Amino acid sequence: MKRILKISMWVVVAAVFAGTFVYMWMHSRAKELTYYTVKPSTGVTVERTTVLSGTIEPRDEIEIKPQISGIVAEISVEAGQMVNAGDVIAKIKVIPDEAQLSSAKSRINAARISLSDAETRHKRNTALYENKAISREEYERTLVEVEKCREDLHSAQNDYAIVKEGVSPDNATGSNTLVRATTSGLVLDVPVKVGASVIQANTFNDGTTIATIADMSRLIFKGSVDETEVGNLSVGQPMRVTVGALPDLELDAVIEYISPKSSSTSGANTFEIKGAVNAPGNTQLRAGYSANASVTLQSVADVMTVPEKTVEFSGDSAFVYVQTDSAKQTYRRTAVVTGLSDGINIEIKSGITADARVRADESND
Repeated sequence: MKRILKISMWVVVAAVFAGTFVYMWMHSRAKELTYYTVKPSTGVTVERTTVLSGTIEPRDEIEIKPQISGIVAEISVEAGQMVNAGDVIAKIKVIPDEAQLSSAKSRINAARISLSDAETRHKRNTALYENKAISREEYERTLVEVEKCREDLHSAQNDYAIVKEGVSPDNATGSNTLVRATTSGLVLDVPVKVGASVIQANTFNDGTTIATIADMSRLIFKGSVDETEVGNLSVGQPMRVTVGALPDLELDAVIEYISPKSSSTSGANTFEIKGAVNAPGNTQLRAGYSANASVTLQSVADVMTVPEKTVEFSGDSAFVYVQTDSAKQTYRRTAVVTGLSDGINIEIKSGITADARVRADESND
């Protein structure tokens, strides 16, 4: 019994070894490769393009700033609203300087004293003139002095009102406290709120922006291009612009500016590009939309092409494998002259005919 068990065990071990050997031998044999073939395409247009990333922006964004410092008392517009040049955007409440206010009050008091003195002298001269005690010239001199003093008082009162309220009673509609739009367009942003302090622009400060206005009918594409491709671009070159937020929209544009100086971004040198965008009037484009611009660098028409992956490059030479026997899957390595490539297909100038069968990738069969 023990002998039978021992023999059986050895038989099992031998079978395992034999099975392992057969399995390894079967999988170590060279697999027979099968390829599929493609025919060259004729009458094809090949284009080499580059894609620029950027944004859609208004050609001009105008920042509206106050002409006087103070507190925002009223805001008349909001972002997204259309305005015309001259429309009131906000109203500023002036916080008067105590020293200037006191000086303005003193000028009013001085003007009143001068007017009172001039009126007294004129009243006396009027009586003398009626009694023919003084000449008409002397009488008229005091009359002019009275009118001059009245004008000085009026001017001092206006100055006091401007210091206190920021507005003259004689020019309420054109007051510096009223912030007006300097151009017509769309209000892009109103960065201040009622109650906020604002300052006018001066030598040491740019001033507080009350609102930003832009003409959205005049748009540009602003992007950048790598230094390796900027030499292929030129002013006046057409572009096709696509907007990420509006996938069905494609806009025509023309390059109008290429920066003469590069900027370094993540270690790469890029050049700023600007293009004038031809946008339909009914298009709801917004400032800051991300966009891509496609620019054709080179183009050839009516040529023969093959998939670029079927071409083997060796130094300055290019080769394809042309099928010689479909049954035996035999191919001849053939030199070809290549032309322009779009990254998927490549132009074949010579070396094969349109009837050739070119080896492509290995078949899954």
